[in-house]
Amino acid sequence: MVSISWGTIKSLLLFFGPILLPKAIGYYQRLRASSKAANQPIRPLPASAFRAISILSTISLVLLVLALPPFSPENLFRLTSSRLQIPTDVLFTRLASLRPGNALTQTDAALRLKFVNLESRLLYLQFGPEVLASCPFCVSDEPKTYLYYALPSLLAPHLLNLVILSLATSATIAGNEAARWRRSAAVAGAVAAGFDVWSVSTYNYGANARATRPGDVDMFFWTSRALRHAVLGLIDVGIAALVYVSSTNRLFAAPPDPAARVEAVTRQLLATKSRLSAIGIVKNTSLRDEELRARTSAYWTHEGRLMREVMEDRDVVEGVNDALTNRINIQDISRDAETYALNMLPQPRPPIPEATTVG
Repeated sequence: MVSISWGTIKSLLLFFGPILLPKAIGYYQRLRASSKAANQPIRPLPASAFRAISILSTISLVLLVLALPPFSPENLFRLTSSRLQIPTDVLFTRLASLRPGNALTQTDAALRLKFVNLESRLLYLQFGPEVLASCPFCVSDEPKTYLYYALPSLLAPHLLNLVILSLATSATIAGNEAARWRRSAAVAGAVAAGFDVWSVSTYNYGANARATRPGDVDMFFWTSRALRHAVLGLIDVGIAALVYVSSTNRLFAAPPDPAARVEAVTRQLLATKSRLSAIGIVKNTSLRDEELRARTSAYWTHEGRLMREVMEDRDVVEGVNDALTNRINIQDISRDAETYALNMLPQPRPPIPEATTVG
């Protein structure tokens, strides 16, 4: 990754902050509004989405652990606290004193043969010990040869993480809740890989030639390796967070498809029809039973009497007059109420006509 100073970061934040911050707030507000417009209630995390989040969280944790210094390749100059311009024999004498039995390893011997000039040491800081020690065709006069040899190991973490992202966001393993983020995960992984290759290929490794103290040397390979694993881990965490908020309808809630909506409306209509049928059964039962029918008649008779008493009240009369003044047809309202009350009463059965005989 490109080495950027804190002063440069502050300058970029001061310049782009006032422009990007309002846009970020507006984008978040639009996301909240679209989620509310979808009218989807917050639901528990589905099992398929939980599988995707578990996979991504585990890989993210592994990547963040690998970014720590104990898991990085050995740095000879930092291990021996040596300057970049130290003589080769002195450097490897110090290194041998740190090895078990004062014996150099095979990689140490290969690096000793490579450290014939300052150019090789600068390339060591750019591409790391493995590339410099094991490349069979690389020469310091052609720095691009080291880049060509380093590309497979450089892209390996990106490709492996991209495969894991594809598995974690596949509909077969993680369901449709995670599959909607499959394209975003692929784009994020491809952008990270492209930026990583660009930063390594355009790095100005010659700037370290002017460093006279060990603390002034830019350990580009080790810094970029840590950033690479950290960025990949953050991408996995970001995709896991997107899967969580979208699968629980907290954000990015999508409205149900037309078939699901038609099914829900049909289910509601069937439930309403069942309730109406139950009400009809209860009403028919109450009308067929003499005791229940008598209670119903008594209830509505009592209600009618109360209604007449209320209508004869002085306040009610004044209210009616006021309503008449405001052109409200109180007669129609009274007639509708009387019709409603009569419809609720059981209707008497018509008498059966007597049979007549022809004389």
